[in-house]
Amino acid sequence: MRTNPFIDAWLFVSGNPGEHQASGIGWLLTVLFLVLVVCSIWIAWTNWQQDASQRTKEHLATWFMRVMIGAMFYQGSIWKLPFPVAGGFEAALSPIAEHAAFDFHRWIATNIFLPMLPVLDPLVYFTELFLAISFILGFLVRPMSAVGMLFVAQLWLGLYRQPEEWPWLYVFLIFVQGFFFVTSAGKSLGLDGLQARSKTGPFAGTGLVARLYRALA
Repeated sequence: MRTNPFIDAWLFVSGNPGEHQASGIGWLLTVLFLVLVVCSIWIAWTNWQQDASQRTKEHLATWFMRVMIGAMFYQGSIWKLPFPVAGGFEAALSPIAEHAAFDFHRWIATNIFLPMLPVLDPLVYFTELFLAISFILGFLVRPMSAVGMLFVAQLWLGLYRQPEEWPWLYVFLIFVQGFFFVTSAGKSLGLDGLQARSKTGPFAGTGLVARLYRALA
């Protein structure tokens, strides 16, 4: 049960919400989240120190938004645990079979999604986890934003007719990730920004990996 944003935020970062406890690895999830946040702050500070052009309120605001959206995906991923099928995930996916905007989507949910829950649960968990890591650290943000927009679009259309849902919530989340995509938000105090200036490492130079990374990021 929610209390208020400040208490709930503290419970989350201290690993005490019910979803942490239900996951069976709550302590590990808490440690990983804190490590990601600390790394994000260090990456942002390093960018700030190395590149004067990064020292703007626009870059700082983009970094903060990116980290917050990453935290949202991280928190959302937790109730997909434990595998193979978490109760929270099943309860969230089942309404798509009834409330999706289009008949074909309801058919897919009924005949494919629900029977494949043991496969979908880990797939969705790791998708959200990778989105969280990408956004918090600012790494490969453009391609992951595209993945995130498709991911949220499925929820938008899948829950469109559910009375308790507000469809604009998903539209706004698509827009935020669209902003990350068009602005290459990982280059705002993120790892993508560090890599763009790096002269060494696997993503520097003219090799295949480096050229692919630059095309994506």
